[in-house]
Amino acid sequence: MSRAGGVLGPVALVGLWWLLAALDVAGGTIPGPWTVLRTMYTDGWALYGPNFRITAFGALQGFLWGNALAIALALLVLLVPPIESLATQLAILSYCTPLLALGPIILVVFGGRTPTVFLAAMYCFFTTMVGTVAGLRSADRTSLDLIRAYGGGRWQQLRRVQVVAALPNMLAALKIAAPSAVLGAIIGEYLGGVDSGIGVALTAAQTSYNVPRTWGMALAAAALAGLGYAVVALVARVVRPWTGVSSEAR
Repeated sequence: MSRAGGVLGPVALVGLWWLLAALDVAGGTIPGPWTVLRTMYTDGWALYGPNFRITAFGALQGFLWGNALAIALALLVLLVPPIESLATQLAILSYCTPLLALGPIILVVFGGRTPTVFLAAMYCFFTTMVGTVAGLRSADRTSLDLIRAYGGGRWQQLRRVQVVAALPNMLAALKIAAPSAVLGAIIGEYLGGVDSGIGVALTAAQTSYNVPRTWGMALAAAALAGLGYAVVALVARVVRPWTGVSSEAR
């Protein structure tokens, strides 16, 4: 049933796309699927390859930085509980700050591709920190008491019990963070200051009113986000196979 749904969903979406294009509901701004695919084929790897690669690298850098900081802060919250309020406020601030307003400031201060990496990291931070903290707190109390009974301290409890218990939540958060990092990287490119990337190519296509190419770049962005999710999901299955099974059962 789930496999059939996984196939029917994209088919229904493409069918709706084709119908909207055929009915011309938006005055020609919705090209048909074949028109977009033909344009993508004509543009070829010469256009999509370099832009795809550059955006993927920026998203990967932001993904690594954002999640590393989020996980480190989550561990610190467990080791030093008094800082939880400050850490939570920091995470909420990173989540609620309008990044389209923050991006130009970062661009002026740092320049180059730093805004791309920074925004990708910010898009990852909140989800991963909240998921990791929740996972760390889901540790079995009996196991924690056992470590304490044998003379283990907070560090031993964290390393031997809580980190293991946090893996399912943390891996689930990382799967969400991967597409978020792609979105942050594209927004960073979209704001300007760089000369390549999916966001830059998307802006150029919009400026030249090349509607099929604009849709093609949007598909490339969606494909990159989906690839990020798939890679992290694969890693999650390898690290903890039972995590993937339990999530599917739900």
